[in-house]
Amino acid sequence: MTTTHTHKRRVPLWDNARWIAITLMVIGHAILKLIAEADAAYTLYLFIYAFHVPVFVAVSGYFAKSGPPDARQMHRLLTDIILPYVIFETIWTGVRWLLSGKLVPEKLVPDYSTASWTLWFLLALLVWRIALPYLVLLRYPLLISIMISIGAGYLPNIDGTFTLARALGLLPFFVFGWKLRQWLLTDTWLELRAGIIWRWRAGAIGLFALIYLIIALNIETLRDLQVRRFLLYNEAYGVFDYSEFWAGGIRLAVMLLAFVLIVAFLMLVPRRTTWFTDLGAATMYIYLLHTFVLYPLRETGVLDGPQPGWVLPGMIVLSVAISIALSLPVVRRVFRPIVEPRARWLFRSTAATPTDTIVVPSRDNR
Repeated sequence: MTTTHTHKRRVPLWDNARWIAITLMVIGHAILKLIAEADAAYTLYLFIYAFHVPVFVAVSGYFAKSGPPDARQMHRLLTDIILPYVIFETIWTGVRWLLSGKLVPEKLVPDYSTASWTLWFLLALLVWRIALPYLVLLRYPLLISIMISIGAGYLPNIDGTFTLARALGLLPFFVFGWKLRQWLLTDTWLELRAGIIWRWRAGAIGLFALIYLIIALNIETLRDLQVRRFLLYNEAYGVFDYSEFWAGGIRLAVMLLAFVLIVAFLMLVPRRTTWFTDLGAATMYIYLLHTFVLYPLRETGVLDGPQPGWVLPGMIVLSVAISIALSLPVVRRVFRPIVEPRARWLFRSTAATPTDTIVVPSRDNR
């Protein structure tokens, strides 16, 4: 009964957005090995990365709580973020150790300060959720988060340690998602008539087509300018030879474009229930598990060097299939203990006072 009630409260728009965004992420990871040799793959890669990570971060921010955290929220930080991170970082350590072919004890020691592959998102999400209640106390949280993001890019000591560079770099999109809820834009959008909706959608389609065309026509220039490095938000500008004072302006331009594309993307997402709406509730399973499926393709050298023309569309189809497969109920049942660990054994059965003394009910209150 509880599950049914919760399901009715879910808005299809957001589950649809989650699943499409995470599928685009799988595609981006799947075609990474192709971008060095194929301009078509690199064009698609830059197009996807111009908005899909910002969308995913903004959706997370939309549902974030901005008030002081209560016991339930603190509990969820542990079970939804910290424990899965520790579990999967440990698993990746074991995978690398096994594939190294050498019984080197040092390789079996996890480095929890450096996130493996996609696990950076969990650490960044932890930072964003902790920071949001403090940011919203300020008068202009979105503007301040943008300044933090741009400023962080000038500091080379802010790097991948505990994924701090990405956490600060992508912070504006998390705050932007939270602001979307404050502005009630989604409620207004869901109430618009179909005729008006399609006018906006036509504009969004035109914008995405224009962005794709611009990227395709200037792909060699964009490759030379290392625009991809700006889209990842994980390095200081000077690391990839942008030591000039105006380098932050490029991040700002990329960020402002991403804000527009986030809104355009949400306009194109179906508002009603679709065949993939229910799959949108399993995005964390896709996110954490798809890397194990793609890892052999990326590391065995199968995709190295020039590839036949059918490989790019083939990888896109494979990515969609992976996203669907990892959303299935059977996958969620099997992997729930490591993706969504409840860890009841970890928590106290009774509450504690601020002085850490256990509250024992009096006989009169029993």
